[in-house]
Amino acid sequence: MKAEKLILDGNRVAADIKETLVGKIHRLSEKGIVPCLATILVGDDPSSATYVRMKGNACKRLGIQSIRVHLPKDTSTHELIAAINQLNDDPNVHGILLQHPVPHQIDERAAFEAISINKDVDGVTTLGFAQNAFGLADFPSCTPAAIVTILDYYNIPIEGKHAVVIGRSPILGKPVSLMLLNRNATVTTCHSKTTSLEDVVRLGDIVVAAVGKPKFVQGDWIKPGAIVVDAGYNDGNIGDVDYDACITNASAITPVPAGVGPVTIATLLKHTVKAAEKLTS
Repeated sequence: MKAEKLILDGNRVAADIKETLVGKIHRLSEKGIVPCLATILVGDDPSSATYVRMKGNACKRLGIQSIRVHLPKDTSTHELIAAINQLNDDPNVHGILLQHPVPHQIDERAAFEAISINKDVDGVTTLGFAQNAFGLADFPSCTPAAIVTILDYYNIPIEGKHAVVIGRSPILGKPVSLMLLNRNATVTTCHSKTTSLEDVVRLGDIVVAAVGKPKFVQGDWIKPGAIVVDAGYNDGNIGDVDYDACITNASAITPVPAGVGPVTIATLLKHTVKAAEKLTS
């Protein structure tokens, strides 16, 4: 008899996170504070526009104010940083999210660095990264935080496990590797230069796919009983994992959509509320 597969339902986790925020938002409102997230979109990329709209809608449903700043695609780095600084100086804005990627002429890292650490609710600054490395971040990068939250929600042990992370981006692969390491996992971070990648992945008790390539992780790469977390999202609602193939060996797996994505947005809202709460502490 085959063991039943555990589908790691991100919608369920996100709903629980949002439920915990309702009372906090109400208590803030009694003090005259409305949590506010400002999202910045540069240009007209359809996917980015969709993501910004989804985040704004999620804010609205919870009673979080959402400010949308839409800049033209020919915006310069200087102009973008000026817009960010206006939001930094606005006491009614508690969180700032710069939707990425930005147009090629912009120095994305310089723009990220312009965001105040107290409003860096998406965990994109180097200071935020450093705080996360030491386990001290108020606002760790949202997708890595979502991944760990899902594992905890389903009582999946991290300590002592071998976690294999495929991807090394500064806002996903690297920070989630550090978060798992801080939770006493043994972590291998793989990337495009890793030799015999499939053999390395087969060692993983927990496999995190964050490579940005549709159906990249194959079923025979997964060790029987491994936990598979798909942090990818590609055109057509396709993740970085070949779900149908990988579920054969995996004991638990996140779907795409309805896996990591909803928890990432819920984490962003949680961070925004926390940033507002810090005003009253």
